[in-house]
Amino acid sequence: MKNNHIKHLFELSLATLFISTSGALGKFIDLPTPVIIWWRSSLALLFLFVFCRYKKINLKLKPKDRGTFIISAIFLGAHWITYFYALKLSNVALGLLSLYTFPVIATLLEPLFMKVKFDPIHIVLGFMVLLGIYILAPEFDIESSNVKGVLLGLLSALCYALRILILKRHVANYNGTMLMLYQLLILTIVLSPVLYFMDTSTISTQYPYILLLALLTTAIGHTMFVHSLKYFSASTASIISSALPIYGIFIAYLFLGEVPNWNIFFGGLLIISTVIIESIRSKNKAKNK
Repeated sequence: MKNNHIKHLFELSLATLFISTSGALGKFIDLPTPVIIWWRSSLALLFLFVFCRYKKINLKLKPKDRGTFIISAIFLGAHWITYFYALKLSNVALGLLSLYTFPVIATLLEPLFMKVKFDPIHIVLGFMVLLGIYILAPEFDIESSNVKGVLLGLLSALCYALRILILKRHVANYNGTMLMLYQLLILTIVLSPVLYFMDTSTISTQYPYILLLALLTTAIGHTMFVHSLKYFSASTASIISSALPIYGIFIAYLFLGEVPNWNIFFGGLLIISTVIIESIRSKNKAKNK
């Protein structure tokens, strides 16, 4: 049990690292946001379909679950689109940090979605994350586009939290890769019209970055995160993944030249401390099962 928990914790942390590449890629790719999300979804769908066929993963979906699958996919698409718009309007640090209010939202909403007892410690941990985000957040002029970026980041956080809570109901009955595949299929279909109404002329120069976003960030990172929901509560998974802004800001510094300030280090330390606390708590819970 101990080794399994460490393995699942490592997989969740690795998924967080892979997903964190979305910040720099979303900011860098020169395409309209809905077009980026369509390519991201369609290519990741292809990768996962090949993987499912290779692993002979059962893709049968119960008719009663189709509705919630569609709803969760719509929330995922809304999360990605609002998040990428937040990145375009502001910067990677601000977009990531406003998005990562979602652990608090997921923590507060989880008892409404699941038959779980509300754990008061999650309020404390959630506010620790919020305090870290408050310290991390750079100063900005209220008249600038940064305000819109923050608001879209918060909306993205709400959509992401709702998507996680809806999917949590299905992780015990379906393979995580299969769950992600169906979500990508729904998004690919829903977003197809954007190819006819938005400019896609620069796609030929953006393929390497789109492929990286589709394979590493989406097909691998998000699938691993969905898989982790089978072993962690939505609250625990969300709080542990709060290290993502730190990874994302560091990646943006390396590849985009966005230089973090001292607030990044102090706020990041608080967020990492929260992650460590929740990791230890979840490990102890696993021992007692």
